[in-house]
Amino acid sequence: MNLKPQTPARFASGGSNLKLFLLFFCIFISNNLFSQEDFTTKSKKAIKLFKQAEISYNERKDNEAIEQLKSALKVDSTFIEAYLLKANILHDNRKYEEEIADYKKVIALNPKFSYKTYYFSGIAYLLIGKYNDALENFKTVETFSSVKSITLESNSKLIERCKFALEQIANLVEFNPVNVGKEINTELDEYWPTISVDESKLVFTRLIPSSPNQIISQLGKQEDIYFSYKKDGKWQDAFNAGQPLNTTNNEGAMTLSPDGNIFFYTVCNRPEDYGSCDIYYSRKIGNSWTNPKNLGDKVNSRYWESNPSFSSDGKTLFFISNRTGGFGKMDIWYSKIINKDDNGNFSWSQPQNIGNIINTEESELSPFIHPDNSTFYFASDGHLGMGGQDIFISKKDSLGNWKKPENIGYPINTFKDETGIVVNSKGDYAYIVSDRENGFGGLDIYSFEIKGDIKPVYVNYVKGKIYDAETKKPLSADFELYNIESCELAVSSSSDGTTGEYLVSLPVNHEYAFNASKKGYMFYSEHFSLTQEDVENKEYVLNIPLQPIKENMTVVLKNIFYETDSYTFKKESQAELNKLVSFLKENPEIKIEIGGHTDNVGTKEYNKKLSENRSKTVYDYLVLKEINKDRLTFKGYDFSVPLSTNDTEEGRSLNRRTEFKIVSIK
Repeated sequence: MNLKPQTPARFASGGSNLKLFLLFFCIFISNNLFSQEDFTTKSKKAIKLFKQAEISYNERKDNEAIEQLKSALKVDSTFIEAYLLKANILHDNRKYEEEIADYKKVIALNPKFSYKTYYFSGIAYLLIGKYNDALENFKTVETFSSVKSITLESNSKLIERCKFALEQIANLVEFNPVNVGKEINTELDEYWPTISVDESKLVFTRLIPSSPNQIISQLGKQEDIYFSYKKDGKWQDAFNAGQPLNTTNNEGAMTLSPDGNIFFYTVCNRPEDYGSCDIYYSRKIGNSWTNPKNLGDKVNSRYWESNPSFSSDGKTLFFISNRTGGFGKMDIWYSKIINKDDNGNFSWSQPQNIGNIINTEESELSPFIHPDNSTFYFASDGHLGMGGQDIFISKKDSLGNWKKPENIGYPINTFKDETGIVVNSKGDYAYIVSDRENGFGGLDIYSFEIKGDIKPVYVNYVKGKIYDAETKKPLSADFELYNIESCELAVSSSSDGTTGEYLVSLPVNHEYAFNASKKGYMFYSEHFSLTQEDVENKEYVLNIPLQPIKENMTVVLKNIFYETDSYTFKKESQAELNKLVSFLKENPEIKIEIGGHTDNVGTKEYNKKLSENRSKTVYDYLVLKEINKDRLTFKGYDFSVPLSTNDTEEGRSLNRRTEFKIVSIK
C-alpha cells in the first residue's frame, strides 16, 4: 500500500524502497554511455528521436519522452537503448509490468547485452511481488563474468530477499482484515490511525480537498485530523477536529496519551517552525483542545521530525527524524520528559537514537510503542522483508534492551509499502491502512485479529475520577503508579482539570502502588493487584476522594511494607516514603504523628514494641530526608485501635498498618 500522494505528514520513503539498487540504473542509461557509434541502431532518424527523448526526460516530460521513444522503435524495432530508456521512464512512473515487457524485448534481441538487463528486470519483478521471476533474473546476473563487485553484493541481497519472501509466503500468518466501516472510511484517503487505551476514541488523518468545492484529485489536497468515538461497540461518524488542531496546512501522523487527553502530532510547512515538519502537542481540557505548542528545539530540529508515538507510562516520546547522527536515511529517535511545570508544559531530554538494532542504513518509519512498554512495532525497508516497507516487531529482553527485529509475516506484509501498525492495549486486535479492493476508495483503515508471536503483553486499563471528598467537586491532581515487585514507576500523570477523570494502561498480573496528591489536600495511598482473570472483558474502576488538609485527618500509608516480624522496610516502601517527604515539604505548616498498628497475633507487649519501632523507623527516615523533627512525633498503638476484626486474615491484614495524622496546622 504505497502512500500517495507524497504529502509531508504522510511521509513515506518515497516510492519504491530499492533506491540503493537503482543507483546502477542511472549508470545504465546515462547520457555519457550512449555515444552514437555505440548504439545498436544505425538509423539516424531513430537516434535523433532517442536524443530528443533524452532531453524530454531530463526536463521531466515523461509522456513526451515515451512517445518519442515509441517513434524511434517504430523506425527500428531492434534499438535496444530505446527500450532501456523507455523501461527506466516506466519504472519512474511505477509502470512495472510495461517496464518488464521492454526488458524481455531486450533479452530476446540480445541475451548477452548486459547483466544489468536482468538485474533491473529482477527489481521490477520484485516490486510487483513476482518473487520466482525476480529470483531467476538475479541468478542470471551471477552468470556474467563482467559483473562488478558492488553489483554482486547488492544482487546477493536481492536474492536473499526473494528467498525470504518465498519462505514467508509458504508459511503465511493468519490475517483477515475487516474494513472499520463507512463511519470512518470514505472515497478519500484515511490513514495514520491511533486509538486510546480503552479503544473509545479513534483518531486518524484524512486527505481532503483544500477548498470545499474542489474536485477530488491527487493535487490540491491537504491533511486534516479526524476523530471518532465508540458507542455501544460501534464507531460513530468521524468528524473534523477543527481548530486549533487543524489549519490550512498539513496535520497528521499523531499519537495520544493513554487517557486520550494529550495529543502529539506532526505539523508541516509553518514558517515559524524549526524544520519542514515539526512535532506539536495539545491538551484536552473539558471538551476543548488547547492551542498547539511546538515541542521545542530539543525534539525538533532544522531537519524532519514526524510520526510520534508516546509511551503509556507518560515518560517517553518516540519519533522519526533524518537529523544528523543517525544510522540511515530516516531513523527512530526518542526523548524523555524530564519536567512538567504547573501549566502542563514539558521539558524534554536530548533525543537519543534508538540504536542500530532497530535502525538501519535505509529508512525506519511509523514507530509504535505498545502500552505494555516492552513491544515495539515499526516499518522499515532496511531489514529483510518482502520488497518495500515491511512492518517489524522488537521486544525487550530481561535487561530492557531491544531484541533483533522480526518481520511480522505475509500477508500482513506484501511487496508494497506497509505504512505501520497500531495494536490495542489487550493485544488482540491491530489497525492498519490498505488500498485493497472492495474498500470505500483510496486508502482505508482496517482492523484484524492479531495472533501468535507478534502479540504484545496483555495490558488493561484503570480508570476513575479524582474529586474533593467533601464537595464532590472534580479535581486536577497528580498521581503515580508503581510496580510493587520491581519498584519501577509505571505511570506518572494528572487527572483532567474539568472532569477529574483519569485513565492509565497497565500490564496485568502485577501488584501496583497508587498515590495521588494535590496542594491543600491529604495525599491518597492505595495498592491493588491487576490480574488478567480479574479484569478481562471488564473495566477496573478506582475513584479517589481527596480529603482537604485538616487537623486530626489520618492517612493510612498502604504502600509501606516491612519484613515479617521486623521494623525493617522492604524496598517496595521507597516510593511511598518519598511521597510522604514531598507532602511534608510542600506543606511546611503542618505537624504530624506517625502511628504504628499491628494485629492481635502475639502478646500486647511484643506488638507494642513492634508498632513503636515501625513508627520510629518512618520518623527516622523523614528526619534523614531533612524534615524538621520538631514537626514529627511517633507512637506505637499495638492492636488497640483496629480498623477491622482480628478474627479473619483479611481483617488482620487491614489492622497491620502505618499511618500519619495531622496534629496541628500553624
